[in-house]
Amino acid sequence: MAVRTASGIRPLGLDTLLRLQRRMDAPGTPRRLPVPDGMTAPLGCDAVAVPACFGPLVMPRLPRVGCVYADDAHWWWIVPSDSDYALDWPAPARYATGAVVPDTPDVPGLIHRPDGTVPYTPPIPLYLALCRLTDTTPTWSRPVSA
Repeated sequence: MAVRTASGIRPLGLDTLLRLQRRMDAPGTPRRLPVPDGMTAPLGCDAVAVPACFGPLVMPRLPRVGCVYADDAHWWWIVPSDSDYALDWPAPARYATGAVVPDTPDVPGLIHRPDGTVPYTPPIPLYLALCRLTDTTPTWSRPVSA
């Protein structure tokens, strides 16, 4: 049953108003990095971000590079989902589940697209390159304390 008002305008429900308010209160709308047309992501997508000043230093250290996105602040590498399993990505790197980029006004631009049909940068070489650049010991090389 439809509700009619004198003006003919249907008022918004409380749920709709609350959702709109939450969107307005959020510091930035999270955006997902897109998989380019013609590519598939059979393993799902996550992303690893580093400050933009690290980006050019990481690229030549990788044996193979997947999709890389960049904006003025960060470079983002697409990796398979769950590439953070048992890895402590070194600071200042950030791991983004679902390849969701928070607090950006626009989706970062694609700056590298690999040949082939999958968008992934292999996560272990990326992890090792970031460990070397940040002078961080890889997780599996750290002493175990009992």
